[in-house]
Amino acid sequence: MPRNVAIDNKSQRINEQIRITPIRVVDHAGHMHGVIPTLDALTMAREAGMDLVEVSPNERPPVCRIMDFGKFKYEQKKKHAANTKTHQTQLKEIRLRPKTGEHDIEFKVKQARTFLEHKDKVKVNVQFKGRENAHHDRGREVLNHFVAGLEDISKVEQMAKMDGAKNMSVVLAPK
Repeated sequence: MPRNVAIDNKSQRINEQIRITPIRVVDHAGHMHGVIPTLDALTMAREAGMDLVEVSPNERPPVCRIMDFGKFKYEQKKKHAANTKTHQTQLKEIRLRPKTGEHDIEFKVKQARTFLEHKDKVKVNVQFKGRENAHHDRGREVLNHFVAGLEDISKVEQMAKMDGAKNMSVVLAPK
């Protein structure tokens, strides 16, 4: 439906706000109608159930397009909102054990790679249970192997250290 409303964007005039005559008109399908009087263009827009919108006011004669202005503004607002969204960095956690198998570690490395590609941080924990607690060196080897598998896309934010008596962890951040 045609509108007679003032718009917040001062650079675009709509319908009766266009006072210059004649104007160059492009219809909603993209066909050029040439230079015609403004009143004829407004009549064409009303017959199509759309608005006449000035898209190039600095040209001589100005270029106007027949379009659904409400839909156009909605799509512009949607594009702007999509561009302003930012990713909140999360801390993803991956748990391992000193006895975790080689294939399982590679699988976890691949999982951590996807987290890092999505700009999230990764905390890798090695948990020690029972007699494993005597072999902190094996846990450090697992963490070093894990870090080496991701050194192309990550940097170590926090070196391997003990968290309490039973956990050793390292924090990786995307480069």
